[in-house]
Amino acid sequence: MAEREVRLMKGNEAIAHAAVRAGIDGYFGYPITPQSEIIETLAQLRPWETTGMVVLQAESEVASINMLYGGGGSGKRVMTSSSSPGVALMQEGISYMAGAEIPGLIVNVQRGGPGLGTIQPSQGDYFQSTRGGGNGDYNVIVLAPNSVQEMADFVDLAMNLAFKYRNPAMILSDGVIGQMMEKVVLPPMKPRRTEEEIIKECPWASTGRTRGREPNIITSLELRPELMEEKNKALQAKYKEIRNNEVRFETLHTDDAEYVFVAFGSAARVAEKAVELAREEGIRVGLFRPITLWPFPERQLANLAQDKKGLLVVEMNAGQMVQDVRLAVEGSLPVAHFGRQGGIVPEPEEIVKALKEKLQ
Repeated sequence: MAEREVRLMKGNEAIAHAAVRAGIDGYFGYPITPQSEIIETLAQLRPWETTGMVVLQAESEVASINMLYGGGGSGKRVMTSSSSPGVALMQEGISYMAGAEIPGLIVNVQRGGPGLGTIQPSQGDYFQSTRGGGNGDYNVIVLAPNSVQEMADFVDLAMNLAFKYRNPAMILSDGVIGQMMEKVVLPPMKPRRTEEEIIKECPWASTGRTRGREPNIITSLELRPELMEEKNKALQAKYKEIRNNEVRFETLHTDDAEYVFVAFGSAARVAEKAVELAREEGIRVGLFRPITLWPFPERQLANLAQDKKGLLVVEMNAGQMVQDVRLAVEGSLPVAHFGRQGGIVPEPEEIVKALKEKLQ
């Protein structure tokens, strides 16, 4: 396999290729539309024959996340993928991983809900992903790609962040990005780490090799409240460090803009076209795209909004990220929301019309 390849592929396929090239040790997943191509592509690539990567279809999403718990707890680079109802089933395991400070990657290619909903795309899992969908006070690092290229690029990035902070990380995509086909430059191959390298990089891991030290005990359980409080304080200090160091975002035409669209993922792709249409009509509009949904780029958005007339938050849901936008600007300017639901992707013309009706 060449070090770098330019290919035309779906976003889901790009995730699979990038996983092999990122030196991932194991993938554990369960098919569900619209992300089934991830495990299907891995099965076609047969990386266990070339890199030694384990690819396993688990019996359920609950099993998948607990395999991630075990693999990550041994210092392995492991990942899973699913879509909205499946990720809902994983929430207990994700909370356990956050509490035990175990790294791992979860990919969510969102579909419409609530419940089984529809197989069409949605961004309705924003709250679940950015608020910690399981029990307790915790956060998951959340990256939101808006292209097939970013689907590939974010696999290694998310895994590196997960290990840097010993915290679960998530790629929050949707059915548009997962199913669309674009040109993608695949990353170069990275070798999988040796057992010695894992032990050196992850002295906390449960590897079965103590070498004269006490065994590592990995758990989220602590029955003494005073020690549990100290553990929670340590987690909050870590989350503060992530907020300070790992915020990512992108802007378009915001310097001279009077109004700004705020959108992530596939909605940002549509909003980018809406910027173009609005400017053709003489309306100076820009785009602010959060790439990290947690940590949310609140300070950066607040600074950008200081001289604007209003913000229109564009989402494929009933209004979720708009709450973070309103918290960021603290009432300093009008913030409106425009969203489509049920698997409907908004049209650029609809977004421009909403701007005129809600903010002008």
